Amino acid sequence: MTLSPDGGEPEAPAGAHPEQLLSDVASLPALPGVYRYFDAQGQVLYVGKAINLKKRVSSYFQKNHGGTRIGHMVGKIVRLETTVVRSEAEALLLENNLIKTLNPKYNILFRDDKSYPYLKISAPAPLPKDSSLLAKKGAPGPLSARAAGPKDTASSVTRINGDWFPRVSYYRGAVEKKHHYFGPYPSAWAVKEAILLMQKVFKLRTCEESVFANRTRPCLLYQIKRCSGPCVGHISPADYAQDVADAERFLNGDAQEVMSSLQARMMAHADKLEFEQAAELRNQTSALSSVLHQQSVDNVSDRDVDILAVKVQGGRACVNLAMVRGGRHLGDRPYFPVQVQDGAALELEDEGAEVRSVESQILDAFIAQHYLNVPVPPSLVVSSPVDKALLKALTAQTGIKVSAVHAPREQRRVWLEMAQTNANLQLARLLSEEGSQQARTRALYEALDLGLDDLDELRIECFDISHTAGESTQASCVVFHHHKMQNAEYRRYKITDITPGDDYAAMRQVLLRRYGKLAEVLQEAKRTGETPPGTGRLPDLVLVDGGKGQVSMAREVFVQLGLDLSLIVGVEKGEGRRIGLEELVFADGREKVYLGKDSAALMLVAQIRDEAHRFAITGMRAARAKVRMDGGKLEDIPGIGPKRRARLLQRFGGVRGVAMASVDDMASVEGISHELAEEIYRALH
Repeated sequence: MTLSPDGGEPEAPAGAHPEQLLSDVASLPALPGVYRYFDAQGQVLYVGKAINLKKRVSSYFQKNHGGTRIGHMVGKIVRLETTVVRSEAEALLLENNLIKTLNPKYNILFRDDKSYPYLKISAPAPLPKDSSLLAKKGAPGPLSARAAGPKDTASSVTRINGDWFPRVSYYRGAVEKKHHYFGPYPSAWAVKEAILLMQKVFKLRTCEESVFANRTRPCLLYQIKRCSGPCVGHISPADYAQDVADAERFLNGDAQEVMSSLQARMMAHADKLEFEQAAELRNQTSALSSVLHQQSVDNVSDRDVDILAVKVQGGRACVNLAMVRGGRHLGDRPYFPVQVQDGAALELEDEGAEVRSVESQILDAFIAQHYLNVPVPPSLVVSSPVDKALLKALTAQTGIKVSAVHAPREQRRVWLEMAQTNANLQLARLLSEEGSQQARTRALYEALDLGLDDLDELRIECFDISHTAGESTQASCVVFHHHKMQNAEYRRYKITDITPGDDYAAMRQVLLRRYGKLAEVLQEAKRTGETPPGTGRLPDLVLVDGGKGQVSMAREVFVQLGLDLSLIVGVEKGEGRRIGLEELVFADGREKVYLGKDSAALMLVAQIRDEAHRFAITGMRAARAKVRMDGGKLEDIPGIGPKRRARLLQRFGGVRGVAMASVDDMASVEGISHELAEEIYRALH
């Protein structure tokens, strides 16, 4: 056995594969399907597709790949799994589903799984049979039921319901069919800009139901002409519904039709001498005209288009996705795939496949993985050619004919040039940041003489404790690996059964919970000589935010678990707790080390320490807020049932409003005695 050049698992020489693997390869059918390769630890190495499984997979084991990237991968294969499908399109979709799920080591992989935000317009509730007392648009607004008092047998006032007036809001998550969603948008900022537009032109409400239900006079948004005031009856449901319909048509790209409709309605009111209503529509037309003038570059025939530009440099790549929805350019978003070189090299090994550029392979991988969970528009504008089979598969999956334009003209060309410029800028920024981060990693590596074979594999875990006077104590663990913070591996630990404020006991508990089971597995593996599949690894450095006291506690835990004390490093505040004067404290008896105020190594230590502190304190604040605000929920308080809870929320506009109310204020609510008000106050404070 020989070591692979990347310092990973040993590479098997030719003919050293298990007999079962070779037997499985020989028995494969000549059908389309998807294959997965596994190493000795059970890790997925590669996921691929084939029109002919037998021919494709056999080629890996019949050729002499030498010291190439594919040779390194083939040398690690000990097990094979395959899935037969009906067509090449099904194979392509299954392949990318598995890539997203399994994170194989040698595939081009896009790891950004953040959901996209949408602009949401809620569905209106049915109007009551008699809504004659509601205001008409342009009228000064009669008394709403809220101003007139609760409805009773002596009153026929129709109470204004917020559900009659759809709300426009920012939304991220699973969509519901009854509401209307527009997007997706590339960023939260783009959604907020669209909401501001809905307020400015169509005056749609953005307030939550609790605020709407408790208004007795118009809010500031009404005063600055960003809302039509439905909460106090300044607009009828019918007129508000017309504004909502116009807003939806505008978001769908029918801006000119909306403009024509507004102008026609304005002239109709003017002919009837209804000058106030005409003036309202004139102002709305003027606002919409201003918006269209600002975005005149986007008034093209394309409604929904995604523009994809790819840039490859220095072994890294960037795919810049720009979105056009309803004919408006909404912004862009960069994606940075990993394992680009390995994945591209393996794709080129396909038997009989045409030689395609790395850029085209990256675009194929992005399109296939990205649009598994995101709606695909009918038109794609791309900087490199994409696989026609991929487009056919997307068409079959979505039921929408998807086309891709490689050499666009006119406005599409302008969009693509903008996307290419952004891809270049984003990749340059990434390479600059990575170069700086790698320099910091190397500086720390050399300062502490860590003695690792592969600097890229340096793994650091850092712990911090956070609480407020002993309340809601939480510990955080953040992970630095491959020269960057690994957010997906962060963990929070709720600390219990200790004396409030005892940071040493909290540190002892979190270290035992973090490394206790792993230490047992490693000890057993050392005794038997066999490491169970899926076993984690100890970090190369364990940073503790604290000085001698915290380091001593960490030392006790590591002695108890039988772990190497040289892993523990404490970050001790300098004189006057000034930034840049921190010293490193060691658990194995070494002298303190001061790295220097301008040291790149200290910058990395401070970055990791500060991230651990941020992660701990945000978790602690969330836990504290839940305890304080919720006891967390009103219904958990003895004596508060659904009716009393509803009255409290209606009076004060939500749990936060109830918490801000005094005992006397709460006692003024129907059904709430003074004693119960005191109990509520105590529970929420």
